[in-house]
Amino acid sequence: MFVDKAKIKIRSGKGGNGAVSFRREPFVPEGGPDGGDGGNGGNVVFVADAGLRTLMDFRYKKKYEAENGQDGMKSKKFGKRGEDLVIKVPPGTVVTDNETGFVMKDLRDAGDSFVAAKGGRGGRGNVRFKNSVRQAPNFAEAGGAARERSVDLELKLIADVGLVGFPSTGKSTLLSACTRARPKIAEYHFTTVTPNLGVVEAFGTGFVMADIAGIIEGAHKGAGMGFRFLKHIERTKVLIHVVDAAGSEGRDPKEDFDKINTELTLYSESLAKKPQIVCANKMDLLTGDGEETKKAIKKYEEFRSYAEDMGIKVFPVSAAAKTGIDDLLKETAALLAETERHREEEITETFDFEKDDIAMDSDYRKVNVSVEKHKKERIAGEEKIFILSGKQLKKIFDSTNFNDMGSLRYLYKYIEKSGALEEMKVLGLSEGDTVRIEDFEFEYYDEY
Repeated sequence: MFVDKAKIKIRSGKGGNGAVSFRREPFVPEGGPDGGDGGNGGNVVFVADAGLRTLMDFRYKKKYEAENGQDGMKSKKFGKRGEDLVIKVPPGTVVTDNETGFVMKDLRDAGDSFVAAKGGRGGRGNVRFKNSVRQAPNFAEAGGAARERSVDLELKLIADVGLVGFPSTGKSTLLSACTRARPKIAEYHFTTVTPNLGVVEAFGTGFVMADIAGIIEGAHKGAGMGFRFLKHIERTKVLIHVVDAAGSEGRDPKEDFDKINTELTLYSESLAKKPQIVCANKMDLLTGDGEETKKAIKKYEEFRSYAEDMGIKVFPVSAAAKTGIDDLLKETAALLAETERHREEEITETFDFEKDDIAMDSDYRKVNVSVEKHKKERIAGEEKIFILSGKQLKKIFDSTNFNDMGSLRYLYKYIEKSGALEEMKVLGLSEGDTVRIEDFEFEYYDEY
């Protein structure tokens, strides 16, 4: 089953907590700190695997989690780092953050990879907090939180040449005549409902050809699964526009040609600008002396002149009889080589999740702390409440031992160094006001 869209949830590993531990030595107060650091949590990594062709696996499993880091241990032993979780996807998969809509990475080629959710940083053990003033710190740092996000996976087929055209113009027959691919072929519209790939080997070269399901009017708005069909043409370098030259179903090749190009333009300007050649298929039906045949031949000649006036070459072909195919493939190979020589590398916007990571370079790294001022009515008047929040603040708060003054001073000092204290004073902080972090409240005094 060909599946080209999926939505999954990913979660990196939580960082291990730092350990609070003391050596057992005689005549040394509490033995001296020796708590080791926690291990970093595992990352969630996406990798493009050449052996995959579909996103079908993601229909059955929706949640992926990396391993948590191990907590630190006594004797300055570090916790084990969490194993990375590697998620394999087919080349051509675009990974998008569902919440923000940012394109995280376009995994175009086999081997492309990136970290979609970075593991939490391991917390520091209490040995890291020892200094000349604080000889026996009775607290350690909590491990960094895991990162969770919902991501959309979308597979856009990777092929050098794409076959486009209305349903039943003979695209699948042409693919089977040019390659060893064996797509489903039948006498009704929309035989092809998923893209088919084949490798063309001719004229000393090779390239991948894709049979895209037939496009109908309104495809750029999603009609006839238009979005699902059109997106697979975006990556192709050259388009072969297959038209029914014989008008076997009462169609006009010129009208069909214009309608398809209009749909391509309305869907994407870049798509409409791709190099294009025309395969005038079903030429084997333009034989005989009947009036209908003469009318069809006249329409074909008018169409050919029309297309060539636009600078687009037209090749008469009968895919069923396998005639005219060599000339078509020779021109396709030449146009593809020319396109690759002049093709500029596409630039894909990538959201830099590394900026989310906070590396503590010192005990008191200045980072953003949000301050909110609230009022609470009391019998004797009005009480001001200042609510503090922030990513690193929460980490330090979670690490605080509220029964240890050294640990509390570390928390208070961080609030001061972050600039939050100064901001609260600007907002009217005075002695006796309440400061809240998470579910913990304390009264503010000028000296603590």
